[in-house]
Amino acid sequence: MQKKVAVGLSGGVDSSVAAHVLKEQGYDVTGVYMQCWDSRADGCTAEQDRADAVSVASKLGIKFGYLDFIQEYKAKVIDYFYKEYEAGRTPNPDVMCNKEIKFGLFLRWALQNGFDYVATGHYARVRKDIDGYKLLKGVDSSKDQSYFLYVLNQEQLAKTLFPVGDMKKTELRALAKKLGLATFNKPDSVGICFIGEVDIREFLKKRIKNKLGKVINLKGEVLGEHDGVWFYTIGQRHGFRVDKYVGLPLYVIGKNVQKNELIVGFAGDATCAKFKVDNLHWISGLIANEFDCDVRVRHLGELFTAHVAFFPKTGLAEVTLTNPVFGVAPGQSAVFYIADVCLGGGIITE
Repeated sequence: MQKKVAVGLSGGVDSSVAAHVLKEQGYDVTGVYMQCWDSRADGCTAEQDRADAVSVASKLGIKFGYLDFIQEYKAKVIDYFYKEYEAGRTPNPDVMCNKEIKFGLFLRWALQNGFDYVATGHYARVRKDIDGYKLLKGVDSSKDQSYFLYVLNQEQLAKTLFPVGDMKKTELRALAKKLGLATFNKPDSVGICFIGEVDIREFLKKRIKNKLGKVINLKGEVLGEHDGVWFYTIGQRHGFRVDKYVGLPLYVIGKNVQKNELIVGFAGDATCAKFKVDNLHWISGLIANEFDCDVRVRHLGELFTAHVAFFPKTGLAEVTLTNPVFGVAPGQSAVFYIADVCLGGGIITE
């Protein structure tokens, strides 16, 4: 009997090819478009994306479904986004979107409606071995999306397929063109998941107001002013105003949310050799209380060698980097790897 799979058909080329690959592999495929945003003013292309998803489903000869997750997305992802910025942190909404929407609401809907699996166009892989399910990097290192997926658990991975994880983007686009899919040359989506490319500062201003504050250096000297600490992230070079000439470019190196003070320094001051991580999630369980691995602190960012020490009493991990790294921002995800295997990760804290 054919296994049934619901493919998150976003209207992009990756999910289009994912649906084709699954059909070729003999699955009973249904393409499902999830609408999570509705504001054209934010650059949202949901209307066009849905039309493209319908076109692809028709071309591939698969069933098509539509899910409205607009209210849930606002409550679970966007509210989190604003709250984290208000607290002075730099969140990653795509991680939360995968946790709450694609592999939360969508997966639950699929299983409740008789599907055996969900699938997406993510560049990642799932492997089952004697220890359970492993999340692996996508073969195309320039497109690997395992960073956004570190929150997945064993139950989710057991019911998830990543059909394009073994492909390079160039060959994927060539296949889409050969198949005559309308999405074959569609630009890659960028920006916030389900919304698109937005000016983060302008997006934040919809809910968070400007509040003038002092720009200070490490000695506490006032150098200028800024519009509110929540609009800035560690390592940022522009957007604040400095009245005193200091000779070298200045970067945000810290924030005092209570006092609304932005702390700036030189490039060397914005580097970090050690940081703590909380809200930890281990995909196949913690391998040891101390271990060496690679860590990534931003999507497609460089992999850095590190030593990780986990403290069960506090639930925190301390990450010691072999070499200092520029712009490690509280609120962002730190994701751990050994070779191609994603171990899990957590949220960088102060």
